[in-house]
Amino acid sequence: MFGTDGIRGPANVHPMLPEVAMRVGMAVGRHFGRGGSVVIGKDTRRSGYMFETALASGLTAVGARVMLVGPMPTPGIAYITRSMRASAGVVISASHNPFEDNGIKIFGADGFKLPDAVELELESLAEAARQGEGLAAGAEVGTAWRIDDAAGRYITHAKQAFVEEGRLAGLKIVVDCAHGAAYKVAPAVLAELGAEVIALGVSPNGVNINDGVGALHPGGIAREVKARGATLGIALDGDADRVVFVDESGELVDGDAVLAILGIAQKGREELPHDTVVGTAMANLGLERALGRVGVKLLRTKVGDRYVVEAMRAGGYTLGGEQSGHVICLDHSTTGDGIVTALQVLSVMHTEQRPLSELAACMERIPQLTRSFRVASKPALASLSATTALIDQARKELEGAGRVLVRYSGTEAKLRVMVESERPEDLESWVGRIGDAAVAEIGAA
Repeated sequence: MFGTDGIRGPANVHPMLPEVAMRVGMAVGRHFGRGGSVVIGKDTRRSGYMFETALASGLTAVGARVMLVGPMPTPGIAYITRSMRASAGVVISASHNPFEDNGIKIFGADGFKLPDAVELELESLAEAARQGEGLAAGAEVGTAWRIDDAAGRYITHAKQAFVEEGRLAGLKIVVDCAHGAAYKVAPAVLAELGAEVIALGVSPNGVNINDGVGALHPGGIAREVKARGATLGIALDGDADRVVFVDESGELVDGDAVLAILGIAQKGREELPHDTVVGTAMANLGLERALGRVGVKLLRTKVGDRYVVEAMRAGGYTLGGEQSGHVICLDHSTTGDGIVTALQVLSVMHTEQRPLSELAACMERIPQLTRSFRVASKPALASLSATTALIDQARKELEGAGRVLVRYSGTEAKLRVMVESERPEDLESWVGRIGDAAVAEIGAA
């Protein structure tokens, strides 16, 4: 049931059914204890209403107390869970996916995503809920209420990520909230810090989340930055756990460049534990080289922000993230937080009095191409003889000048092929050949 980032899929298609959500609520309530409190938040998808109700029903049925906060960024739910001393937090969101999808992500009392072992136990408890196990009776049935000041609590918390005593006065900032969970809080954070805010993607209607806006579609914000003569643009995704930027000239600044900017700045301030930044196998070789020039190591993990966080916690590191814009600043947040990341970048700009374009120039990107191929199933890559032969051939030809990474998506029926090379002409050819070979062996979705 659980993938690399919770449960996810098309709404009203298994496993994203209200009945399943109710059983997941029962499982969460039983695991974290009768009488415990659980925070539930969501993004702006229309289907969020039914899943919110279903989860609350399941939780109260087993005696849990439910705190509903409504639309709230995923990292906001993690923070509220900790600050309210709740037993767990549940986020109803499919992040950057289109509105037809939805998902369920669960945080523990510490604000961190659950380990695999706990997710497996929840699956077992959700199955047991089919037989009505663990139901409360009489006065033991749980309660539910709304937390009206949750947004204000999170806004106050997020602002602490900006340099102490600093102000954004004089800066014109375009922020694109993707018609998602941050449509109120992101503009408020920037405005309260003194910026002139131009807000895009702040009119959610239940079906327009991520639709041509936000972190996956930065073209609109780039045009707006240039048209308005803005200082920079900040583009969030639907649940605001990822962010990408455009500089004052409209050029994209992605998660790799952000990690380079923050890593180099923190190294200079002697605030980077073990002189290490955590990234994934997808991180651009240019990031590794930029960090290496100042004596910082890039530690790579499997793709997925949960693996980045696991490595950070295990090694005592505080900065990590993904090229997609999931950046984790453990000094401020337990999970990827687009608003906190934006304030960290703005802090470097404020302290060093340099524009974003100049800061981003610290990293010279190696040409990279990633393409997704829909597949009918996800057999072990080693079982695909023609595909693995092509991958081996590509790696030999690119040795020393590039990389090849082939993996399945953790949330969709897709195979992702990434080729990185100092010779741009290699990219289209190898990505297409490897992807087509895989689809031929597996079958198209």
